[in-house]
Amino acid sequence: MPFDQLTIIGVGLIGGSVGLAAKTRGLTRRVVGVGRDERTLARAQADGAIDSFTVNIADGVKAADLVVVCTPVDRVAADVLAATHAAPPRGVVTDVGSTKGNIVRELAGKLPPAGAMFVGSHPLAGSEKRGSANAVADLFVNRVVVVTPTADSDMEAVAVVELFWSRLGARIIRMDPGEHDTALAMTSHLPHAAAGGLAAVTPPEWLALTAGGFRDTTRIAAGDPDLWAAIFLANRDAVLGAVDQFSERMAQFRQLLAADDRPGLVRWLAEGKRVRDALGS
Repeated sequence: MPFDQLTIIGVGLIGGSVGLAAKTRGLTRRVVGVGRDERTLARAQADGAIDSFTVNIADGVKAADLVVVCTPVDRVAADVLAATHAAPPRGVVTDVGSTKGNIVRELAGKLPPAGAMFVGSHPLAGSEKRGSANAVADLFVNRVVVVTPTADSDMEAVAVVELFWSRLGARIIRMDPGEHDTALAMTSHLPHAAAGGLAAVTPPEWLALTAGGFRDTTRIAAGDPDLWAAIFLANRDAVLGAVDQFSERMAQFRQLLAADDRPGLVRWLAEGKRVRDALGS
């Protein structure tokens, strides 16, 4: 580092923040954005997230040292495949998708043997907001980025990806793709479903009676429905397992409440409090 060229495919909140962070920290000489809508890309350029743009992946990555794919999870594999075939040999491609097993399965046997190298990653950072207008240069500071190499991954490429994210201020955790998906189903995907469910059963005429608890719990329900439907389907089995565990837990709550079991409710609540307290503020 620094790279001569960083290419970002999908310049929204995450992609825009990658560009801003890399430019702010001097990690690249130029940032090229790739997307489908020239107007969106022009706004990202005006916001300072990218230096130039194109709607053609091959053109955007042909001189890239590092490519970061920031498109929705149901498009990541196709975009990674296009980037690895068009980027320079020994170039590195990573992504920011919140599911990993589906990407690994879709890419199996399709990556070029002598082309650019792919290593998956997932920054645990973001917002319910969208677009490069909401991008910030410090989005990844003190946040975890999970890097998910496989047995076939080139370890030099893994080192490049880990160093890049660490230079953006992140803390790196290396995990197996399947282990990542199981964990994120519980820590990210289930909370979004629960927030959406709570928001949906609340009558609109009662919203004036909501306070911090409701707002904190349902904030992420404001996320993009199409994006989240794709995430749930991409990680379906793990999310179903998480939903089953949560349903069992809530069934226990219902039984305790129905039985007028105050000591049991205190224990039930204390178990949750203990886990939340361990997370810190």
